[in-house]
Amino acid sequence: MIATIDDVKKYWDDRPCNVRHSDKEIGTKEYFDEVERKRYTAEPHIPLFADFPTWKGKKVLEIGCGLGTEAINFAKHGADYTGTDLSIESLNLAQNRFKVYNQKGRFFQGNSENLSSFVNVEKYDLIYSFGVIHHSPKPNLIIDQIYKYMDDSTILKIMLYAKNSWKNYMIDAELDQPEAQYGCPIANTYTEDEVSHLLHGLEILSIEQTHIFPYQIEPYKQGHYIKEPWFESMPDKMFNTLKKKLGWHLLITARRQK
Repeated sequence: MIATIDDVKKYWDDRPCNVRHSDKEIGTKEYFDEVERKRYTAEPHIPLFADFPTWKGKKVLEIGCGLGTEAINFAKHGADYTGTDLSIESLNLAQNRFKVYNQKGRFFQGNSENLSSFVNVEKYDLIYSFGVIHHSPKPNLIIDQIYKYMDDSTILKIMLYAKNSWKNYMIDAELDQPEAQYGCPIANTYTEDEVSHLLHGLEILSIEQTHIFPYQIEPYKQGHYIKEPWFESMPDKMFNTLKKKLGWHLLITARRQK
C-alpha cells in the first residue's frame, strides 16, 4: 500500500517531531528550552548549518518548521521569519513558542507540494528545510515550488537522509528505524547523484555528510547521554571520520543556476 500525504500528516499530528524531548509541561518556556538543548546536544551540526546570525534582517522561509526550534532561533537573531508545516499540531506548538518568547513570525499550514497555494509567492533570502522534504510522497514537487520563491541571491539549505549511511544499513538489517517513533510512512534516502537529480535547475554549492546517533536510547530518553559501547570505545577522530562517510544527514546548500 502506497503512503499518501494524509498518512504523513496523521503520523506527525499524532506525535510531532521532538515533542517528547522534555517531560516539562508542554508549551512552557522550560519545556521549549529543554527541547532545544536536547536537540542541539544530539545534533550539534544543526545550528552550524542554519547559521542563524547570518540571516539577521533577512527574509527566511522554513519548509516544515515542526515545533519551531530553528524557527525561534532565526527570529531571536533578527530574521524576518515565515514557517510552514503539514502538521497542524506541530504548527500550533511553534506558534505558541513564539508567544512564549515574545517573537514575531508568520505561520502557514499546508502541504508544501502545493506551497504557492497557501503562501504568497515572494523572494526570500534563505529557504531552509531540515529533515522534511524526504517525508513527502512527491519531493520533486516541493523543490519545484521552492524555486518560485528564489532569485539569484537566494540560498537554499536542506537536509535529506543519506542512502549510503550507517543508519540506513541498520534499517535494512531491521536493527533500526528512520524516526524515533514507529511506523513512519515515508522516509526517502538519497545518494549525491539523486540529490543532483532532485535539485534540477539549482547549483549545488556543497553537500556535507554527518550525524550518527551514538547514544543508548533508554538513558537518552531520561536526558542522560551514555554512548553505545562500540561508540564509547571509538576514538573521536575515527568517529568523526565515520560520520563524514556514513552519516545519516546530507547537509545541502544550493542556489539558482546563473
